[in-house]
Amino acid sequence: MSQADAGFLLLPLPGFALLPFGGFLDKLRFSSDDEDLSQQRDCRWQILGNEAGARVAASCGVEIHTPVSATEVDWSRYQYLVIFGAREAGQSAAMAAEYRTLLRRAVQQGLSLVSIDNACFLLAEAGLLKGYRVAVHWRHAQEFTTRFPDIDMRCDQLYLLDGQRISCAGGSAAIDLATELLSRHCGRQKALKGLADMLVDETRETHHRLKSLQAVPHTDRHINRALALMRQYLGQPMTVNQLASQVGIGRRQLDRLFMQHFNQTARAYWQEIRLKHIAWRLRHSHHALSHLAEEVGMSDVSHLCKAFKHHFGQTPRQYRCQF
Repeated sequence: MSQADAGFLLLPLPGFALLPFGGFLDKLRFSSDDEDLSQQRDCRWQILGNEAGARVAASCGVEIHTPVSATEVDWSRYQYLVIFGAREAGQSAAMAAEYRTLLRRAVQQGLSLVSIDNACFLLAEAGLLKGYRVAVHWRHAQEFTTRFPDIDMRCDQLYLLDGQRISCAGGSAAIDLATELLSRHCGRQKALKGLADMLVDETRETHHRLKSLQAVPHTDRHINRALALMRQYLGQPMTVNQLASQVGIGRRQLDRLFMQHFNQTARAYWQEIRLKHIAWRLRHSHHALSHLAEEVGMSDVSHLCKAFKHHFGQTPRQYRCQF
């Protein structure tokens, strides 16, 4: 192998998402060999665990074997430690103490830390993101900001390269990130190899805007802009008047557009987005309601409970007990 070749240590956390793990690993496999033989010629990888011979279950139940531990691996052969986060952000953060020694060793050995999906919560909790920017999945952006207000978080990027801290929002964006990292070491041609086999048309840039994230695609541009801002400022004390100003229209025109498309005012729609976020967090976390209320900028928990019950027909506690 040449000195330009890249080495990747892959660390799946318990409860990791299988899609980004499989996508990232398969991109390495396709680019590593001239043919589809899966030999580690132009790049190398190794699955790593806290314990050698252990099995780590993905969120879907599929188990991954971890053949080596941090005490056995030859760190000098690798440039990146790629961590695949747990499905629940809080679960990733809670593992900081368990994985701190391994992470610190990777830093001491000069490896770049790559967080995929909610692994950014693990690195932030371990104090390894201070002074760095990080890409966070839009679904967990407000939770990250609430928990780590001093870290520069970006929810409008698929991945972000900031020195020796690299982050990816997760999902299929792991393929885009793997391609970008391979381009650094193996050249663009080798990095793009296998995309057709993976049925991927082209790689996406870091600031690629997801069409599927638009609640009403191909509609009024003012509506799309307003929806993007509502998600971006989910927990911020921004008024609808300020929102309309950023969209570039008046409050009355904004309300007319929302009434036309959603049969409710912009304020009511924004409230619904916040309540749906609370519902999602109730299903996927164990945080207190006061903590979740802070994420969406609703400090009055009593008011939140009334609004939640009016929308969902049951209290937050009743809603959570179903899952």
